[in-house]
Amino acid sequence: MKKMLILSFFMAINLCVYAQNTLKAVVKNNETKEVLVGVTASIKGTSNGAISDEKGQITLSNIPDGLQEIHFSYLGFEEFTEIIKFPLKENGIIEILLKENSEELESVVITSTRSTRSIQNIPTRIEFIGGEELEEKGNMKPGDIRMLLAESTGIQTQQTSATSGNSAIRIQGLDGKYTQVIRDGFPLYSGFSGGLGLLQVAPLDLQQVEVIKGSSSTLYGGGAIAGLVNLVSKKPTEQRQLNFLLNGTSALGLDASGFYAQKFNGIGTTIYAAYNHGTAYDPADIGLTAIPKFDRFTLNPKVFFYFNENTTLMAGINATSEKRIGGDMEYIKGNGSTDHSYFEENKTGRYSTQLELDRRINDRAKFVIKNSVSYYDRTIGLPAYQFSGDQLSTYTEANYSLNGEKTDWVLGANFLTDKFTEKQVAGTPVRDYNYTTVGGFVQNTWNTSDKITIESGIRGDYHNRFGFFFLPRISTLWKINEHFSTRLGGGLGYKAPTVFTEDAERIQFRGVLPLNLDDTKAERSYGANYDINYKTALFDGQVRFSINHMFFYTRINNPVLLTSTTGNMYQYVQPSGNFDTKGMETNVKLTYGDFKLFVGYTYANVNQHTDGTSKIYPLVSKHRLNNVLMYEIEEKWKVGAEAYYFSPQQLNDGSTGKGYWTAGLMAERIWERFSIFANFENYTNTRQTKFGPIYSGPITNPVFQDIYAPVDGFVINVGIKLKF
Repeated sequence: MKKMLILSFFMAINLCVYAQNTLKAVVKNNETKEVLVGVTASIKGTSNGAISDEKGQITLSNIPDGLQEIHFSYLGFEEFTEIIKFPLKENGIIEILLKENSEELESVVITSTRSTRSIQNIPTRIEFIGGEELEEKGNMKPGDIRMLLAESTGIQTQQTSATSGNSAIRIQGLDGKYTQVIRDGFPLYSGFSGGLGLLQVAPLDLQQVEVIKGSSSTLYGGGAIAGLVNLVSKKPTEQRQLNFLLNGTSALGLDASGFYAQKFNGIGTTIYAAYNHGTAYDPADIGLTAIPKFDRFTLNPKVFFYFNENTTLMAGINATSEKRIGGDMEYIKGNGSTDHSYFEENKTGRYSTQLELDRRINDRAKFVIKNSVSYYDRTIGLPAYQFSGDQLSTYTEANYSLNGEKTDWVLGANFLTDKFTEKQVAGTPVRDYNYTTVGGFVQNTWNTSDKITIESGIRGDYHNRFGFFFLPRISTLWKINEHFSTRLGGGLGYKAPTVFTEDAERIQFRGVLPLNLDDTKAERSYGANYDINYKTALFDGQVRFSINHMFFYTRINNPVLLTSTTGNMYQYVQPSGNFDTKGMETNVKLTYGDFKLFVGYTYANVNQHTDGTSKIYPLVSKHRLNNVLMYEIEEKWKVGAEAYYFSPQQLNDGSTGKGYWTAGLMAERIWERFSIFANFENYTNTRQTKFGPIYSGPITNPVFQDIYAPVDGFVINVGIKLKF
């Protein structure tokens, strides 16, 4: 009997040992086939689990016989369950493919390059702001996109008016005239209309913002020397979108906007309407406005005609009307007198049409034709001075794209007109111009292997006043392994000069003489970027870490400069020499659970070399540091803290500004149909008026210093967002 028990015992042990199985798997990205490090695999109903190693491999041991549910999960990817019967018929390593989360994929559909590739597979370095980040930045500044862009690494918004808030965008330290801002591929914010462009675009109807730093002239022509900002509007979907936003500020500002979109059978529409109001605000109590009084009305309706599944026609109108006035607080309150008479008034009307026909020929080929007509009217008024004019511009393009397994092609041509007509005041020379540009372009994206992709392009432009420009460009992406990738790119660019620059805007164009086109050439440039990316999982996949480091260089030959002459007059000259900007950017992202940390650093060294002398280019913060910490419980809470550092800047008068920090806090509580938010912007109350006076002379005729730091100080805004 004892022998039988012992025998039974050992037989049971052998049976148990036999019933324990091992599964070996390698986990990869379904799209890119890159291995994924830190994927968690677990057996349903047990505590048995494992995590993929640096080769993407997972080993699960002690698996019982029979059908078992193996669950795979990874941050940013859809959860996946595989039912496997044990023992396995064949031993070996099985392949598990995980799909990226569909919500995250929405944020990587890039339109700037007109290709079907994801952002990870485009050789051109593109920075993307979309989805949740757009909403978060919209909570902080619902009325315009200045903050949205200014808080990105390598981008600075330069305020050109101390009392009216007019601002320009600078990429890598270069003057705003060298950056091209487009809306859905249409150039609507250039020339005279660029001075208030950032202030008249609100984020509520934006789907995403794409930023390309460095020359981007192949597809979009002249003007994109420093970079390109593409504002992409929302489109109608089968599910109705009806959103409202109401926001108020401690500076007595008000933003009220609504957005509606829906796609029906054969037709769709989007409608954006907004009213933005500002109250004259003087936190420094110096008698001048840090925030002007303004009222702005915006209406952007679009209609989409879906003739069939392959053909879509879009027709839209953008209309904005605004009146803003800054200056002496008493004057603006209606108490003007001889001692309180200074004001700066801007009246603007911006009206444009967009028409786009999109015809998909087959699964690989597409033909697009588009047109826009834009009319911009602006009047700048100061005591005993007025500058007024209108800008009429048109843009027409036709392009054909062909997407293959290894090669993508984009071919096209465009035609641009830009005419400015000044409403002449007696005794002043007019600064009219009438430009026409015809261009053609070809771009090729080629997967030379699984690891290397090359994007190359050429463009030829003929300008009616400045002749022909040949603009080649090339970028290369090398995916070294699942952790490392690197990009190298560069190209040529040009800018047709006009009187509309930051320097002229800063003095409201008073005394600015017309350009002498016979003695002025277009500004030409060349530049290059190199960046390297690294991403990995740490601490058994609980922490996701990524870093991008970029080096950049751009040189602009024969720059056109505004210089003072006799009798308080200013003229544009073109000395021999160049501008150059060189530096680097670093972006770090850490994700742990519901926390996200973003850290960015920019080093920009911009110099002017003209007439045998060199000097630091003014109003550039050589060192900038961006820090943002977000805590988010999906569909419940968003809480954010941010801090930004700006190093001292060289000013136009030869002095040096102060270095400074700003900090902010944001919180949003989310329910199914609505959310409430509060933002404490610049709660350190950093103001340039604390560093010293921002003007000299009498308040009736102030001469303003360069504005390099905030003037509005600590502002709280609270709002509500509704979704139906």
